[in-house]
Amino acid sequence: MDTGKRVGWDGPVTADPATDVFEEHRSLLMGVAYRMLGRIADAEDVVQDAWLRWYHADRTEVREPRAYLVRITTRLAIDRLRQVQARGEAYVGPWLPEPYLTEFADTAPDTAERAVLADTVSLAVLVVLESLSPLERAVFVLREAFGYPYAEIAELLDRGEPAVRQLAGRARRHVAEGRPRYEVDPVRRRELTERLLAAVAEGDLEGLMSMLALDVRLVGDSGGKAKAPVRTLHTADKVGRFLVGAARSVPADLSLRVLEVNGGPAILLLSGGKPDSLFQLDIADDRVTSVYVLRNPDKLRYLGD
Repeated sequence: MDTGKRVGWDGPVTADPATDVFEEHRSLLMGVAYRMLGRIADAEDVVQDAWLRWYHADRTEVREPRAYLVRITTRLAIDRLRQVQARGEAYVGPWLPEPYLTEFADTAPDTAERAVLADTVSLAVLVVLESLSPLERAVFVLREAFGYPYAEIAELLDRGEPAVRQLAGRARRHVAEGRPRYEVDPVRRRELTERLLAAVAEGDLEGLMSMLALDVRLVGDSGGKAKAPVRTLHTADKVGRFLVGAARSVPADLSLRVLEVNGGPAILLLSGGKPDSLFQLDIADDRVTSVYVLRNPDKLRYLGD
């Protein structure tokens, strides 16, 4: 079950039928909004707006609350995404989505649920989704993440079903072309993540290189507010040397915490009890293919509790 961490929620706390219905579907709505936007604060704002519209609506006319709420949330997210794209704000260095805490029902770690989640909420996929149009992104999210039939998506978006199928096809092709190859297995990802960090801490460049794919890439997101590469690094030699070099200047009071982030294991590094960096890996063929290093403090503040 994709829940995500509840942050910034200031909706009403008094129990009533409208609140009960909304709370029943809130995790779903947050999942839709986050996948659409890749930003926690924007997603929370959209869910809050959806709540206000639901609370003030004539609910006697609503036959299917779930569909009604998903429609409102999706349309609000489309509007918000268009506003973001229209502003065209410059971002310093590579961009990664804000980390989204995820958890699962009591099932095996290699279940279809985990695979579906990783395919629709992973850092790699969300970066690719940034290049889709708002409508393409909405169709992809509703179809691939939540399994909505094309006819229902068409109704939610006020589009014809043939048009929705075309949007879905374009979105799937684009994601398939832009998404790095990776394996979902969380046990192996966690093991390699811990081994990689140990090699980095020990300055073991040879051991580190043995874990990296030749064409590995490192994406560092700081937003210009912390030290990180201003461009994506490519090749095992550049990535390995950067990581070993960066380890020489880590704070003495560094501690770490293992989290479930965007459908997979990640390591949160803390300095003085405050989030400093988040590391997550993509792996394929038992090698690290991508290293994500998130250092923008604005994006890490949600992980500090």
